[in-house]
Amino acid sequence: MGKEIERKFRVNKERAAAWRKAPCLEIRQGYLSLDKERTVRVRIAGGDAWLAVKGITREASRSEYEYPVPIADAGEMLDFLCLHPLIEKRRHRVEHQGFLWEVDEFYGDNAGLIIAEIELESANQAFPRPPWVDVEVTHDPRYYNASLVRHPYSLWKSERGTP
Repeated sequence: MGKEIERKFRVNKERAAAWRKAPCLEIRQGYLSLDKERTVRVRIAGGDAWLAVKGITREASRSEYEYPVPIADAGEMLDFLCLHPLIEKRRHRVEHQGFLWEVDEFYGDNAGLIIAEIELESANQAFPRPPWVDVEVTHDPRYYNASLVRHPYSLWKSERGTP
C-alpha cells in the first residue's frame, strides 16, 4: 500500500523571494470523487498525467495510489467529468537544508493562496523550517485541495482563512 506523510504550511508572501526563483510546473487538477473517506484526483502537470486515489487523512498520513494515464484522457476527465472549479496552480520545488519543499501558488478561484508542503518519512520526523514558512495548516481541512473545490479560497471572508 502507498503511504503519504505530508505537512502543510501557509507561506509568508512578504518573504517570497527565495522560493519564487525555484523552477515551477503548471498543474491542472480535478476530482472525480470527494467522498469523506476517499478522493479520486486527475492531474495534468507539464506533459504528464496521473490518476490518484487517496484515503482519509489521519494525523499527517494517508494511503495513496497513483497511476499514469494518457494526457488526452486526463484532459477529457478534467473538462467533462471532474467537479468544478478545477484546481490550478504553479508548483515550485524548493530545496532547503536537505529537504524538498513543494510550494503551490494557486490561481483561478483560489488565487492568492500559497501553501508549502513537505513529504516526510515518518509523522514525527524533524525538519528545518524555511523563513518563508508560516503557520501550519496540516490538520485544517479547508486547505486540502479537495476542499478548495467545494469552497474556493476566493469565497473565504478574510486572509486568515475564516470561511
